[in-house]
Amino acid sequence: MTNQEILGEFLALPAEAQSQVVSLIAFLKQKYIDSEPLSISSNDDFMSDPFIGMWRDRQDLGSTTWVRNLRESEWSKPHG
Repeated sequence: MTNQEILGEFLALPAEAQSQVVSLIAFLKQKYIDSEPLSISSNDDFMSDPFIGMWRDRQDLGSTTWVRNLRESEWSKPHG
């Protein structure tokens, strides 16, 4: 959706709804103004991190099927 289309949709709303949109925008600006933008790192930086592949050569780990099964059973339980 282009900016022009968004503006058209906004202007088509009743005055009360437009006021709500303006309030929402002000709220979101205030909420995110204090947070620092996330830095975007390249994949090269990420892939060269020592953490990536740190268990690659471990022969004692064998199959990862048990981990997947454990995660599936634990993550599908209702918590509360």
